[in-house]
Formats: sequence, C-alpha cells, structure tokens
Amino acid sequence: MSKRPINPDDLAKPQGFAHAWLVESSAQNTLYLAGQCGCDREGRIASPGDLVAQLDLAMSNIVCILRDADMVFSDVVQLNFFVRSRNDYATARREFGKVWRKHSDRHFPAMAMFMVEGLYEPEALIEIQGIACSESS
Repeated sequence: MSKRPINPDDLAKPQGFAHAWLVESSAQNTLYLAGQCGCDREGRIASPGDLVAQLDLAMSNIVCILRDADMVFSDVVQLNFFVRSRNDYATARREFGKVWRKHSDRHFPAMAMFMVEGLYEPEALIEIQGIACSESS
C-alpha cells in the first residue's frame, strides 16, 4: 500500500492541507477528497453570493482532482455537501440538478447534506468533500 497527496496544478496551491490523498493498493485505489469550495486558481471564492456558480466550480475542482488521480466521476462513492442555507439550496434545486448532470451525468453516489453556520472561507456558500474508489491498474 502507498499513499500520496493529489494537488493538481490547475487548482490553487494548498497551504496546510492536500486537495486529496490517494491510497493505492494491489486491489483498489481510494481517494479521500478534502473539502472543495468554489475557489478559483488563486484560492479566492469565485461568484460571491451565487450558490449555483460556487457548486459548479467546486464540482469542476473535484473533477480536476479525480483526473489527477486517474479517476473519473463515476468512481465517486460518497459525497458530503455543507451548505450555509437550506433555503438557498431548496430555491436552486433545479439549477443544482443541471450542474450535477454536467459533471456526473446520472451517477449518484451516497450523499449527505449538512446545513452549517459558516465555512472556513467567509464568502463560501457550499463545500463538498468525499471519497472515490477504483480498481488498481
């Protein structure tokens, strides 16, 4: 078994954390995704106040991390969503669905959503964290 951080060059350079850790074994690879917000390449929250745009960028960041780990979105087995407002999510459910299909098609891993008072980045409205698994090559 080996472990290595996954920090794509296309994402903001992490400071004090890794975007993900890939655990590789002879049977399977497991990727542990750190919380991803709608951060741009400079690490700033893009689209302040726009929950759907932040979801879209957070999902794009996850796809980038998966690609760096030689995985695809259908390898995701679990996601946790942390949102600042249940009402904002409820209002944007249709747009959320469009963003979801854009990145994952019809793959639905085990998921949970939590309403939180705040996230580390004050302008972040959503953060996504999860796990992906694939067969070893």
